[in-house]
Amino acid sequence: MTHSRRTILDWCDETLQTDLFKDYTPNGLQIEGRSEIRKIVTAVTASRAACDYAVKQQADMLLVHHGMFWKSEPATITGWKKDRIATLLKHEINMAGYHLPLDAHPELGNNARLAKLMDWTTERRFGEQNLLNAGRLNTPKTLGELSAKLHQKLGRKPVAIGDETRIIENIVWCTGGAQGFFQTAIDEGADAYITGEISEAQFHLANETGTAFISAGHHATERYGIQALGEAIAATFGIETVFFDEQNPA
Repeated sequence: MTHSRRTILDWCDETLQTDLFKDYTPNGLQIEGRSEIRKIVTAVTASRAACDYAVKQQADMLLVHHGMFWKSEPATITGWKKDRIATLLKHEINMAGYHLPLDAHPELGNNARLAKLMDWTTERRFGEQNLLNAGRLNTPKTLGELSAKLHQKLGRKPVAIGDETRIIENIVWCTGGAQGFFQTAIDEGADAYITGEISEAQFHLANETGTAFISAGHHATERYGIQALGEAIAATFGIETVFFDEQNPA
């Protein structure tokens, strides 16, 4: 089954409510390819490997969480960025990305999907652009047990800072590179904060405040939103979607 690019992207924009977010990357179409879509490859990042896989799959669109254009990067299209874009343009493959809207969506989002995978109850979304989730473990665990379950489910060993024997029940989480929100989780009185990355300062804050900090991997925690978005597109439009995963330890 084939649908127009515009129909699919309009559905994504409306579903993810992209107009509500202030982001530092474009949400939606970033590289224009053919106008009709019959197959989509989803991936966490629009890496060269993901672009090559989309070519191999003869896809019409590469749909990602991390696109190719960021405010913090040079605007020039050279080197690795030129190579990725050239690959997509040569094969007329669209590339579309959804960043913060996909993190925050209450059903398809990275935070929501991580909670579902881990059997956490979400009680509320809050903080900057509703990117933080507060909730609880349905079965309280020690920090060591929670870390072990994350390892089992995500396939990546987390970095856990805190007393491994402490019972964890109330948690705050935000997938990806959200270590900067740790103080907000501390202020909320969480037993633990779970995110994707860790910086030097979080080690000290965890030890000094008693709120545990878990870094479970940026890629590892953000595999699931883009898969859910692809599956929702497949169910809505009857378009084939294939997920491309990379063994990215970061």
